Amino acid sequence: MNRYDCHRGHGPYAGVAGFLATIAADRPRLAARHRVELYAIAPWLDRTARPAAEEEPIRFHPARRTACLAYGAAEFAAAWAGALRRPVTVTFDHVANADETTAELLDVLVPRTAATPLRLDPRPDGPAEPPPLPTAPDAVRAALGDGLARGFYHHAARVAAHGRALVTPDGDLRQWWACTTGLATALAALERAEEALDLYDEARAATGDPKINMSAAYATAMLYARHLPAARQDPAQARHWLEQALDLAQSLDDPRHQVISTVFYEQGLALLDAKAGAPDRALRLVDDGLARLTAVLAPGEHPQHLARLRHNRAQVHLALGDPERALADLDSVIAHDPDNSEYYVDRAALHRVAGRVQAAIKDYGTAISLGPHLPEAYYNRAVLHLERGRDDRAREDLEHALAIDPGHLDARIALVNAHLERGALDAAERDALAGLELAPKDPALLCTLGLIRSERGEPAEDLFTQALEGDETLVEAWTNRAAVRFERGEVTAAVADLDRAVALSPAPEPRYNRGTALARLGRWEEAARDFTDALAQPGLDRALRRDLRAELDRCRRARSG
Repeated sequence: MNRYDCHRGHGPYAGVAGFLATIAADRPRLAARHRVELYAIAPWLDRTARPAAEEEPIRFHPARRTACLAYGAAEFAAAWAGALRRPVTVTFDHVANADETTAELLDVLVPRTAATPLRLDPRPDGPAEPPPLPTAPDAVRAALGDGLARGFYHHAARVAAHGRALVTPDGDLRQWWACTTGLATALAALERAEEALDLYDEARAATGDPKINMSAAYATAMLYARHLPAARQDPAQARHWLEQALDLAQSLDDPRHQVISTVFYEQGLALLDAKAGAPDRALRLVDDGLARLTAVLAPGEHPQHLARLRHNRAQVHLALGDPERALADLDSVIAHDPDNSEYYVDRAALHRVAGRVQAAIKDYGTAISLGPHLPEAYYNRAVLHLERGRDDRAREDLEHALAIDPGHLDARIALVNAHLERGALDAAERDALAGLELAPKDPALLCTLGLIRSERGEPAEDLFTQALEGDETLVEAWTNRAAVRFERGEVTAAVADLDRAVALSPAPEPRYNRGTALARLGRWEEAARDFTDALAQPGLDRALRRDLRAELDRCRRARSG
């Protein structure tokens, strides 16, 4: 049990998967609570699952999923280790040559278990020679398909590059193309889309095969539409390549395959139309595609194709301002694919907009249990808890989000503000400084740190000024810098800052503050106007309404006196 080989030659999660499987056998109840991440990392534990490459997912896993798997697996191992009655040492060999999934998990696992009786010993080398990558064509394609389907893109890229080196387009075009498009898919997922673009150019130069050129044209279109860096995305180029793919689809011999391919490629046009502000045209393409697919598919055949279109249609309905129809489509997609966490996140957002807070919280919870551990789901659920006054639950969710993704700035800012609300200035400062280590110039964090320092009576004006240098629309920074200046007696400067805040926000607080400053300057008419405007805002709490009325009465007395 105590020694595991982590060399990448054994595949994704080599070594750590065996370790996790061993402790899962020791604590089956604990393992059951972490089955999603355990089944993803050590798929042989799920005796009911088909090979990942045989599944037909509606969309590929995002590359960030492995970080979420690592977090959940580390939580599982730490819980197991915490119950150990004697020290246990586990050695991981060949970590210098580990797959990226293994390295990522060990980076989380080692510190997470440091305070337990478990001692982990990652060693850069080891006693055994690693196995070579497969060379048989079927084995290469199977390994590549499995890596892509499971979202292990570094491994998939290595297998694909290895497979390309074994053949040439002239010698085995089918194998060469499978490895070329697989490599391009993996590179796009790893944010290396420009390299993927070069591969499709290479494929077009290597062969005139219409099916390969059709697939390459569609993939090239999606690179220009979605995956290239923002500065290189080009809707016109994307449309050009989609039209090429559609033209080539018309040359397919099988009429049924022709319809399926045409509908699939037209969804790319629908995406471009929606992005271009023509959702009505996009909706016609999706509706027409659903009708044509339904006509050529037998009942129950390729349900993932229909689900993909319904998911697309849900996004278009949202763009058209019809959330109820979007919800109906998402319900249908979830009924087909109930284990996909991201669909629950999508549906929770619809529930949230419609004011169905409890339904949204439930969907975020399902997403978290299936995800596993999506930081965005934790963050969004925390926001809902904050809105309902469930501060303890919100802080717990925010801490989970940051444990998974320390760079999640929105969660960091929300947690700092939650600490401030309960007067925990030390905790607020600690988390604000942790966020600024990752994003030193983030305006919201600088502003919040300034507020913390102000609460302590410490100098803070420079922090608000730095925040405004990064974001001149940050109302809180204008308002808080004005408060510092007002307290220091620089009332005219405070009014100037509050002028900017009032111009940016209809909220009552900046008007109340400016009215107070104007009154200090004896500008009673202007102060009364600010207090009156603030009183006209909806949703004022009683204390603020009372204070505004008192200040307005004071202005009136001063004017009449």
